[in-house]
Amino acid sequence: MAGQTVVVLGGGVGGLTAANSLRRRLGREHRVVLVDRTGEHLFAPSLLWLMVGQREPRQLVKDLRRMVEPGVEVLVSDVEAIEPEGKQIRSSGGDLGYDALVVSLGAELAPERMPGIAAGHNFFDLEGATAFREALARFEGGRAVVVVTGLPFKCPAAPYEAALLIEDALRRRGLRGRSEVAIYTPEPQPMPVAGPAMGEAVASLLAARGIHYHPNHAVETIDAERRELVIRGGERVPFDLLAAVPPHRPPKVVAASPLANEAGWVPVDRATLATRFDGVYAIGDVAAVTLANGRPLPKAGVFAHAEGLAVAETIAGRLLGARAAPARFSGEGYCWVELGGGQAAFATGEFYAEPNPVLRLQRPGRMWHLGKVLFERYWMGDGLGRALAAAGLSLGGRVFGVPAAL
Repeated sequence: MAGQTVVVLGGGVGGLTAANSLRRRLGREHRVVLVDRTGEHLFAPSLLWLMVGQREPRQLVKDLRRMVEPGVEVLVSDVEAIEPEGKQIRSSGGDLGYDALVVSLGAELAPERMPGIAAGHNFFDLEGATAFREALARFEGGRAVVVVTGLPFKCPAAPYEAALLIEDALRRRGLRGRSEVAIYTPEPQPMPVAGPAMGEAVASLLAARGIHYHPNHAVETIDAERRELVIRGGERVPFDLLAAVPPHRPPKVVAASPLANEAGWVPVDRATLATRFDGVYAIGDVAAVTLANGRPLPKAGVFAHAEGLAVAETIAGRLLGARAAPARFSGEGYCWVELGGGQAAFATGEFYAEPNPVLRLQRPGRMWHLGKVLFERYWMGDGLGRALAAAGLSLGGRVFGVPAAL
């Protein structure tokens, strides 16, 4: 078969995994092109550690060219248009034709959709998490608030981890006695897609540390001058230090494409991640997957990773002429919930279970925190560091959610 071209859009978890898996599976007569706006990979899970002073910004970012398999072409370019009918990508670095396409452009942050959000710190990006770290270091006590300003958002556990880590940081500095930690969210419970048992478990973790949890509180605006959240219905909530989950939106180039639904996300087959266009797949946060109970699959890197592997296997099989059925994404997932103090909880789940997802939360402990540290070092490491971290993870088997190689 003549050489084919596979284009992967986005160098996040899903795109990076898909590109590397494709390169390993395909002969060199086939091209694998990874298109990314910045050419850098941000390890987003560690933003939570950065915001409380446990990481430096440089530890979270790495050049994509140092993370891809030899032979993956990295094009640093803005994607300007996706044209599935003509199998073309328009970008600031030139046009690309493709035989197969993986769209992994994630969800964009849209802080401008929440008036007054600049009074707080957006800990979902590198700049905001760094700014919060500096503000926390200056904080001498008062009311520290974590707020979710809109749905959906990526990493469902992140706001709750942020509150737990802030509480721990204040305790370690001797400020807990003169500080209050609270979280406000429009969600009816923590991680609602996971079901009531998981929500109650996370709420219990918050309560055990004296963190005030306020569900069903939708923020209409943030009064920067008075330093107050304005809740729908008129309630005003004062704060001295604010960590904000900003509104999210689909990437504009995706929302403007024929791939998108009315909300701007890309509907896919939940097993194969295929779109309505032949040879085009969407994975990660940009994909819209509906569960059996009608709720959306959460936006989380663990799913992007597994979806990237499944889609790469399917595309490689097609290009190599295999007659096997498409690889299937199982809907299984896991996540750590950092508690501070070197401890974490660990959750595993079967999100495609019917009628509702089935999740299990392991008892918090130091082992789970170590698992996340090893995972971070595995993902971002080089050479011996990655090998050692992978070996450490493998000792725990699947309990640590060991990823396949990048």
